Amino acid sequence: MPTVFQKDYPLDTLNTLRLPGRARRFAEIVSAGQLVELVRGGGLTGERFFVLGGGSNIVVSGDVDATVLRMCIPGRELVASDDDAHYVRAGAGENWHEFVAWTLEMGWPGLENLALIPGTVGAAPIQNIGAYGLEVGECIHSLEAVDLRSGTLVSFDREACCFAYRDSIFKQDAANRFAVTAVTFRLPKRWLPILRYADLAREMSSRGIVAPRPAQVMEAVIAIRQRKLPDPAVIGNAGSFFKNPVVSVERCKKLLEFNPDMPHYPQPDGHEKIAAGWLIEKCGWKGHADGPVGMYEHQALVLVNMGGALGTDVLRVVASVRRDVVERFGIALEMEPVVL
Repeated sequence: MPTVFQKDYPLDTLNTLRLPGRARRFAEIVSAGQLVELVRGGGLTGERFFVLGGGSNIVVSGDVDATVLRMCIPGRELVASDDDAHYVRAGAGENWHEFVAWTLEMGWPGLENLALIPGTVGAAPIQNIGAYGLEVGECIHSLEAVDLRSGTLVSFDREACCFAYRDSIFKQDAANRFAVTAVTFRLPKRWLPILRYADLAREMSSRGIVAPRPAQVMEAVIAIRQRKLPDPAVIGNAGSFFKNPVVSVERCKKLLEFNPDMPHYPQPDGHEKIAAGWLIEKCGWKGHADGPVGMYEHQALVLVNMGGALGTDVLRVVASVRRDVVERFGIALEMEPVVL
């Protein structure tokens, strides 16, 4: 189907921080074929463009002199099954949380720790979303994407995605080259709950649950997230705004000498992950605002728009938070969202 572009399109309702800005050109993509046709027909030639999912991981800095393509490709189905796993495919435009809930309803657990994360299925592998002891890259079997240079449909297996902490090939070597159109997940038939995250283990204990069912894990995750994180429909936010910094063991030991209560988590590669929210809170930013933007009162890692903020307000607060953390701890925090 031909792509219909809209000009000077408002983006304030398409990003969860609710920041104002208008795209010079905007279109919704409802199929991989539509995107292939658009690229091969020259519709993006010479254009600066941005592929948009649920808008939960972007900072709209103002009007955007570019073509914004919103991925709205639907569909979810069981495509295969073997002795070990179910293979479930979903279109890039599917709502992430609704998809997770649906897999549990169908009896295919494995994604429950990632419940209630805002965004779309197609955006999940780009950021390699993670929460409560699980990263989505661990569950991905393969994905399909359109090469935005040639208009060819390309398949990536899990290894080719180069998943890392909040990272993938789509944020590195393949940044801005591919648009994910569908993702296939491998969900194990021999399901075991992932409860290694301390908050989740405590939640289960408080509920008196020793051997949880998948739905109970999802319910616990939802309860924790709702206590800690603001609802984007009520308070504009992009979830966890900064990555948890990863440092060497030696650097971690030096920090602990002066901050013995600092949360830190050993990593498989021998490094240590430090809680960014703790660093931000120790710098006095938890519940503190500068104009219409601040860090959430219940979770210092979450930047919030308290109403009427501009992208410039967000970037000003980000710079202040990063400066304070560097001055106190010598650690440079990295943003999770992309600035548009």
